[in-house]
Amino acid sequence: MKNKSLKATFGAAAAMAVLALGSSAAFAETDLDKELIVNGEEKLVTRAPAADHLKGHLKEVYSGWLFRADETQALQMDDFDNPGMIFVDQAMDAWNTVEGTEGKSCASCHGDVEESMAGVKAVYPKWNEAAGEVRSLDMQINDCRTTRMGAEPWKLTKGKMTAMNALITLQSRGMPVNVAIDGPVQSMWERGKEMYYTKTGQLEMSCANCHEDHYDNYIRADHLSQGQINGFPVYRLKNAKLNAVHARFKGCVRDTRAETYKPGSEDFLALELYVASRGNGLSVEGPSVRN
Repeated sequence: MKNKSLKATFGAAAAMAVLALGSSAAFAETDLDKELIVNGEEKLVTRAPAADHLKGHLKEVYSGWLFRADETQALQMDDFDNPGMIFVDQAMDAWNTVEGTEGKSCASCHGDVEESMAGVKAVYPKWNEAAGEVRSLDMQINDCRTTRMGAEPWKLTKGKMTAMNALITLQSRGMPVNVAIDGPVQSMWERGKEMYYTKTGQLEMSCANCHEDHYDNYIRADHLSQGQINGFPVYRLKNAKLNAVHARFKGCVRDTRAETYKPGSEDFLALELYVASRGNGLSVEGPSVRN
């Protein structure tokens, strides 16, 4: 009797989720032509033709900024109002701070962050030839810390790492996302694609169920976007801090009531590579502001 009751509860929850996803008409409330202009001068691309690999799935790709309330959108349009910029300032201090046994800072090797890091975030995750592996930007930051600085690695989804990611990301703001999907990264990309479309958890939902099939609908009080990650790291009003992409993946998987993966794992790295490629053509936005 207990097992039947539990099964019925999960079934009802799944049914409610499906009903919620289909409860509103597509594009009923979103102004897809609204322009994201930062500081009154920098216009970012928030909608773009879908990449060739999305043919049959999406015709256009849209930034998550378009699906937020006016008040939330406004926070990202001015760096003085954007709460994520506080963490960028903290990372700027860390960039110039000497750490580790080698007596170096980030600036010791890379110099001015604005010059040396311009365009970097736009192509991550990417293949690292020397290491013979796909790397996220966070992985590369830790490699610099451990091999070049002789410093301790940072935890991947914690404050110091996410802030440094945001500082580096900011130097690519406005540049188009251009993540490679072929060559040595192809097998990892294919793995991420399979994960994106595979239904998991007690609710039997995939990433695509929300972010491809039902974007611009409401699931409970949440206005679904396409789940693009061109805005990460993201300051979320929900938890009042800067959030890493793997932390958001973990939350999404948890919401399907599935056993989640570990941040920094090959599973989440593959998913990050695939999801990043879905946003090719959109501007790098981070640090952005979301619910």
